[in-house]
Order: sequence, then structure tokens, then C-alpha cells
Amino acid sequence: MFNEREFEAQLVRKGIKKYELADRLGMSYTNLYRKIKTGRFTREEIGKIIDIAGIDDPVPIFFADKLT
Repeated sequence: MFNEREFEAQLVRKGIKKYELADRLGMSYTNLYRKIKTGRFTREEIGKIIDIAGIDDPVPIFFADKLT
């Protein structure tokens, strides 16, 4: 299950705006917003996000057992 709260916290920690992330992923902001709300990212997108945002441990964000 995707943890939107932790995802957004990671972006804030790294100083990355969502529109910048969308641009670096090669998608529109609207498409990124939809993916964040549904938690449906491809493996390729997850890999790119991990690299762009410097995520050390993607499990609590992309594979959380339950939301806190």
C-alpha cells in the first residue's frame, strides 16, 4: 500500500516540488497527482522516483503494510 504522507514528507525533506518531480519523470503534474492519489506507480516510475528523491528505503513509502 502506498503511503502518501511519507512520500510527500520525503519530497519536502529533499526540497523537491511535485511539479518538478513530474517534469523529471516525463509526465504531467495532473498525471503525477492522479498516481499519488491512487498509489499506482509502475516499477520503472518507482525506480526513477527513488533516484530523483534520494530515497534510501522505499518500503515504508511504496510497500507500507498499513497507513499511519
